[in-house]
Amino acid sequence: MSTVVLLAVTGLGLAALYFLVASGLSLIFGLMGVLNFAHGAFLTIGAYGTWWAAGNLPGAGGSGWGFVLAVAFGVAVGTLVAALVELALIRPLYERHIEQVLVTVGLSLALVALVRAVWGADPRPFPAPAWAEDTTSILGASVPNDRFLLVGSAVVVLLAVLAFLRFTRFGLVIRAGVENRSMVTALGIDVRRAFTLVFALGGAFAALAGALGGVYLGSISPGQGTSLLIFAFIVVVIGGMSSITGAAVAAVLVGLVQQFANYYAASGVGDLSVVLLLAVVLLTRPGGLTARVA
Repeated sequence: MSTVVLLAVTGLGLAALYFLVASGLSLIFGLMGVLNFAHGAFLTIGAYGTWWAAGNLPGAGGSGWGFVLAVAFGVAVGTLVAALVELALIRPLYERHIEQVLVTVGLSLALVALVRAVWGADPRPFPAPAWAEDTTSILGASVPNDRFLLVGSAVVVLLAVLAFLRFTRFGLVIRAGVENRSMVTALGIDVRRAFTLVFALGGAFAALAGALGGVYLGSISPGQGTSLLIFAFIVVVIGGMSSITGAAVAAVLVGLVQQFANYYAASGVGDLSVVLLLAVVLLTRPGGLTARVA
């Protein structure tokens, strides 16, 4: 029983990590129609920004509020980079989807290469707070506390995004702009500002995933964002390309399937199981579990 509990909670922690990455992808594609292959680079920037802040920013090291400050710095850097990317590269290409893909793929390679050139290709130990490395006993299973940190963060992000889209003025403008951009613009509303905000939010979620992923994995590396991005795309496709709630459900399915398959079968079988799950969903529900925005 303790093994099942440990695998389940660990799978939910992995699912939370996937969702944090996938939520930004789903938000950007569902509301803006941009397939952002540079999303993994924002994750890497957030991870390295947090790692750098923990070692160099006054008051940002150690546990408690110091760790929160380091994460806030990493998320802020990721958010800023995402906003600049939207303003400089994505905004002129909203109606040119092939160019969007080429630009975001090239940007992803360039940013990862830049990080590798500055800090090297070797993994860096991540300065996780002491309380995250402790364990909590649940039904006889000693569960690392970082799993609860990931799950709690994912739940907060999900609720915040849904509330933002449904109950705020910017959320209403974004949803209206997606349905009929020309009409909203004719009313004197600058939809471009709202879309920049969406892209920045997606970058913030990816950067947060990078910071918390460092805690979960124990280290960070330049290619970490690319590997997580692959599973995030799978989550987005399974959940529905434009659905935040669908991405949350799909992330739970993918995380649990991967964790249990790796333990009860063999290492690597979990990845194969996730691909098979994707194939089943595409064959039975080509639009994913749900195709509605949020």
